Amino acid sequence: MSKNLIDLAVEELAPLLENKSISPVELTKEVIEHADHTEPQINAYMDIYREDAEKSAKEAEKEILNGKYRGMYHGIPMALKDNLYFKDKVTTMSSKIHKDFVSNYDATVVAKLREAGAVFTGKLSMHEYAWGITNNNPHYGAVRNPWDLDKIPGGSSGGSGAAVAAGSSVASLGTDTAGSIRIPASACGIVGLKPTHGLVSKYGCYPLAWSLDHIGPMTKTVKDAAGLLEVIAGYDKNDPTSANVPKENYLSKITGDVKDLVIGVNEDFFFNEVDSDIDKLVRAGIQSLVDQGAKVETMKIPTLQYAEWAELVTSLSEASAIHDTDLKKRPEDFGDDIRMLFELGQLPSAVDYLQAQQVRRQLKQDFQKAFEKVDVLISPTLPVAPNTIGEDLVDLNGKQVDLIDNIIRFTGPANLTGIPGLSVPCGFKGNLPIGLQIMGPAFSEALLLNTGYALEQTNPLQGKKPNLLIRA
Repeated sequence: MSKNLIDLAVEELAPLLENKSISPVELTKEVIEHADHTEPQINAYMDIYREDAEKSAKEAEKEILNGKYRGMYHGIPMALKDNLYFKDKVTTMSSKIHKDFVSNYDATVVAKLREAGAVFTGKLSMHEYAWGITNNNPHYGAVRNPWDLDKIPGGSSGGSGAAVAAGSSVASLGTDTAGSIRIPASACGIVGLKPTHGLVSKYGCYPLAWSLDHIGPMTKTVKDAAGLLEVIAGYDKNDPTSANVPKENYLSKITGDVKDLVIGVNEDFFFNEVDSDIDKLVRAGIQSLVDQGAKVETMKIPTLQYAEWAELVTSLSEASAIHDTDLKKRPEDFGDDIRMLFELGQLPSAVDYLQAQQVRRQLKQDFQKAFEKVDVLISPTLPVAPNTIGEDLVDLNGKQVDLIDNIIRFTGPANLTGIPGLSVPCGFKGNLPIGLQIMGPAFSEALLLNTGYALEQTNPLQGKKPNLLIRA
């Protein structure tokens, strides 16, 4: 059993921990040893908390032995993205400017995970200040995709995606402003959930763009994501955007029954300019749900044609405002790629920003109308496969196109509208996993998770694991 622990999902490990078949100490030791083994290739961790993790694991072990089992994440070793504050620990945002920043409090999600008994193994790398999708970091090096070490893992939560896929963190949290949970989830063959805006507190998370930011689970399975969402969701008076909605038991609503589920498909936007292999895989995924009793309706969402512009103006303007002081005082300390984006963020006028918010309002209404007719919308998570580290262009059906413009096309609208979006694996293009995105109305996470679970039961990854080989 023990040598396969790092391959197991939380839903498999939790019963073993609860019935004392395995110890949190044993599990934590295996995960950290595996992280040590894979780090030279993957470079997912910013810092490994060996002593803290061992201490927490021993505390979890003692509690479980004394009959004080706290729930699914008790004794589970996990590392988090390095823009979530840990009290008295360095939180770098994978930047040079904040390389020595120490918070005097825990982020709300960190505090909730501590309360749930999670064992923190460290902090995970990210694209600098979460402002990018490659995780090719100029200060700390590139994070590599465990499925192909020459490829990007996606970003900005690339360290989280790579660590979960590689087994060096059993689960993780990422943040998502234009797709930064779902992009690496798709690229690394894991589950990534961007919850409804306001469902999970952002207090203690360094912002990228205030009105677009979300925190959510990145896990091996859909049930792992559901259990993690149960831990971190809930109203927080410290977050002015927090939504005061009733808590849900997401796990209890995962049945896999999708009979009479109405799936919306938008051809004009979400299936336009898509890699032909990805297109086939996603349509096959939809068909697998139809085979289980779901129905499909094609739909129009007119305002989607302006979504990319509105997302860009909003994110550029808000991010530039957050970093304005440092951009003026120490511009040379930013990576070249994100410095250019922050400088671009000075260009949109107040008129541009307010027009973008009008587009945003109309897009929300368009989605609301769509969800009166369908239960969920399904699309590819990404229109292209992960490209080679260091390259700005990516292949799209034989054409070389800009990576950043294309990779956030299908994820951005859910940030703009605040609706939930879930990426689940739906197969492989060559040796790289491909993700399918499920979106739904606000606070429909249970529905999305159940739909994702129905797809997961068809075994799209065929039990394959990344083949991590030490390079000579």
